[in-house]
Amino acid sequence: MTAIVDYGVGNLFSLRSSLHFLGEDAAVTSDIETLRDADRIILPGVGAFGDAAQKLRSGGLARAVTELASSGKPILGICLGMQLLFEKSLEFGEHDGLGLIPGTVIPLAGKIDESLKIPHIGWNALEFKKPSVLFKYINNGDYVYFVHSYYASGCGEYVTSVSEYGVDVTASVERGNVYGCQFHPEKSGKVGLAILKAFTETEQTK
Repeated sequence: MTAIVDYGVGNLFSLRSSLHFLGEDAAVTSDIETLRDADRIILPGVGAFGDAAQKLRSGGLARAVTELASSGKPILGICLGMQLLFEKSLEFGEHDGLGLIPGTVIPLAGKIDESLKIPHIGWNALEFKKPSVLFKYINNGDYVYFVHSYYASGCGEYVTSVSEYGVDVTASVERGNVYGCQFHPEKSGKVGLAILKAFTETEQTK
């Protein structure tokens, strides 16, 4: 069973629907015991980093996710959920993340040409940088759907793919049993479903 963390941020039910379409048992939950019992966890999210981080911490979910990641349980962060995996974000100030992957989330503004719109919204190709469990059923150059104004930096060792949008945007990361997608697999058609399918086949590593 895959548990989707419900902390009041994100379109959780389209993600659950995608998993059900794949035949995966999925639960949207804020219950820590349910997270512990799950085979793997997805941390979704849209909106502001600081607000999301505060909501995660206020319910004890941040500590639970961190402990479960340390135990070897597969964790997948999506969009803002991926950004929360990093050490900190510079979105409207400086905010601490979960620290599961080294790196800082920085704004696209000032890094890309002014002719490019922010937020970055739309379909972009993935350029693989390293092998990843998540790429099991997809190909280099496949397109996925992005919606974001910030991206992860200083995490090169863990970057598995990038997507060009004025700069090489960190599109996906992997550190042991912790995975992240800046794009939305649940909005990325067959490619996104294939990525989610690959994640549902991951297992506890410890």
